[in-house]
Amino acid sequence: MTSNQSGRTPLDTEAADSLRALAQDERGKAEELAAFLEDVAENGLPDPETCTPWAQLREQRLAELASGQTEQRVA
Repeated sequence: MTSNQSGRTPLDTEAADSLRALAQDERGKAEELAAFLEDVAENGLPDPETCTPWAQLREQRLAELASGQTEQRVA
């Protein structure tokens, strides 16, 4: 690959498409986080009794990874 006038090395189409897909995925995650934060600001923190403990979420995620289920999700 050669540099263009801006000093950057262009990406091939597959790499550029992969980066665009990653950017879209990250944008979606940011939107989910922003919506959650807005909900907390509007309604306050959730009751801890109704929440899933982080250790349980961690164990579930580790089990998913061990079984080959690698889909990324917001808990």
